[in-house]
Amino acid sequence: MSDMGKVVVNRAMSLDGFIAGPGHAMDCILEHLRDNPFPEIMEATGAMLVGRGTHEVAKRMAAADTEYDGGPVFVLTHRPPDEPEPGVTFLTCELAEAVATARAAAGGKALEILGADLATQCLRQGLVDEVLVYVLPVLLGDGVRFSTSDLGRVDLEPLGNTQSGAVTMLRFRVRK
Repeated sequence: MSDMGKVVVNRAMSLDGFIAGPGHAMDCILEHLRDNPFPEIMEATGAMLVGRGTHEVAKRMAAADTEYDGGPVFVLTHRPPDEPEPGVTFLTCELAEAVATARAAAGGKALEILGADLATQCLRQGLVDEVLVYVLPVLLGDGVRFSTSDLGRVDLEPLGNTQSGAVTMLRFRVRK
C-alpha cells in the first residue's frame, strides 16, 4: 500500500461550520481561496472523488471558476448523466470500490473527497486518512454544514496548522 496516497477530506469552512452558504452559494469561499493560499495541497492531489450534488454546484460555478489541476475527477452517483462529460468519470459502484478506483487513479498522490454527504459516508466507513479544513474569517449563519447530521463521532488527531493571509489550514489524522 506504499504506492497509494492518502484519502483526504478537504474543504473550506466558515468559522461557524458551513462549507457553503444558503442555496449552496460558494462566493464567500471562492473569495478567500481565489489566490490559492496553499498551492502545496493541489500539488499533492492526484484525483478527486466528488458527490453528485457537489459536482452539479461546481458545474454552475464553472464560469466564475477556478482552474483545476488535481488529476482525474470521479463522481459517485446513483444516476449518471445520459451524455458523458469531458474529464469526468461517473461511478455507480459501492462507496469502497469508488474510493479504491479513484485512489488508484491518483497515482500515489492524495485522493481528495469533496461533498458533505460523500465525506460523511467515507468517514463513517473508515475510508478517510486525513481531514484538511481551511477556516475562513467569516460567519455565514446558514448553509451547507461540514457534515451531515448522521456522521456520529469521529476522533481526530491534530497534525498541524498553517496560516496564509486570512485563511488558517487545520490538518487532522483520522483515528481508526
